Amino acid sequence: MLRPEVLHDHNELNDLAIDVSRIREDFPVLTTLVKGRPLVYLDNAATTQKPRSVIERICRYYESENANIHRGVHHLSMMATEAYESVREKVRAFINAREPREIVFVRGTTEAVNLVARTYGAVNVGPGDEVLITAMEHHSNIVPWQMLCEEKGARLRVIPITDRGELVLDAVPNLLSQRTKLVSITHISNALGTVNPVAEIIRLAHERGIPVLVDGAQAVAHMPVDVQELDCDFYAFSGHKIFGPTGIGVLYGRADLLEAIPPYQGGGDMIASVTFEKTTYNEIPYKFEAGTPNIAGAIGLGAALDYVQSVGLDKIARYENYLLKYATERLSSFDDIQIIGQAPEKAALISFNLHGIHPHDVGTILDQYGVAVRTGHHCAQPVMDRFGVPATVRASFAFYNTTHEIDVLVEALGKVREVFK
Repeated sequence: MLRPEVLHDHNELNDLAIDVSRIREDFPVLTTLVKGRPLVYLDNAATTQKPRSVIERICRYYESENANIHRGVHHLSMMATEAYESVREKVRAFINAREPREIVFVRGTTEAVNLVARTYGAVNVGPGDEVLITAMEHHSNIVPWQMLCEEKGARLRVIPITDRGELVLDAVPNLLSQRTKLVSITHISNALGTVNPVAEIIRLAHERGIPVLVDGAQAVAHMPVDVQELDCDFYAFSGHKIFGPTGIGVLYGRADLLEAIPPYQGGGDMIASVTFEKTTYNEIPYKFEAGTPNIAGAIGLGAALDYVQSVGLDKIARYENYLLKYATERLSSFDDIQIIGQAPEKAALISFNLHGIHPHDVGTILDQYGVAVRTGHHCAQPVMDRFGVPATVRASFAFYNTTHEIDVLVEALGKVREVFK
């Protein structure tokens, strides 16, 4: 039987200062058996598992604090409001925003991008204007801009990528012009793992007075993010990618930009006053948070941020880089494996194909050995088209994964070869 025990005894681990055995105890799902075999969860780019502290914090909210927020004067409502708003400050500190009112709670990165497209984009993009994205974007950072451009008579332009999966940075100055009204780029590619030079692209855009949105869905769990240091205008991420609940996410926006754009949706809590003749809107960020929000989700996100900070993002980044290096070396040793995306700056995922075997077949057989990977186009079909493949197998890592689990993956890939020999 293939068994995902804890770490191999590698000398390099001595310098990583992370107790993976202890960390794994915090994640109940990691004890799951799949078809009688221990779970090897390597689908973290899709969603991360949740530590017990997050699960317990959500339960505690529903057990002893459950009430609607901002409106009630009773004890439970005030407790819930305080818990919810305290997370806004946690998020502010986590990404180093200037003030809590620059933090808007949304359902996830997808809603954050749509919010900017339907507010900032609706006001500032017109006929003949342009929006610039990259060729490695997730569909959620392509489709909203296509919809906006079709509606406004604008043009979507794309920064190309190289055969190694890097952005062609030299192309950016020529793609930026007086017609460019917004740049929207991914911090880390969900399909390739490439860490993009977003600070440099932001600098180039700002030299021309163009604001920049950064899709940070794949970044915040793997590296420290400082929105002031990046100097981005908007930054978006999802709670479930950083060990928190689904259905909660964050849009950071510069206060002056958030104040200048219209609301995204109408309803309760986003208003200051309503008459049949006129409605005036609430101050930011509440102007963008119509209706009862995902209170439990926000509170769970706060607990997730606490957990990540207790481990330390610098330690997480170093350890995950070690896992990526180990997985790359092991997979590269096989001449029938093609790794898609080999940029020198990568985060903790590796996309690959096994020669002559469809990725879906690979994923199905891996599951028989308890190995969970993602197969398909990863909501990044233009990336697949660029590399001339229909899909890839994607193994993505978190700080609770081990080198032995990578060994299990490699051994299970051997079983795949046997089946299709």
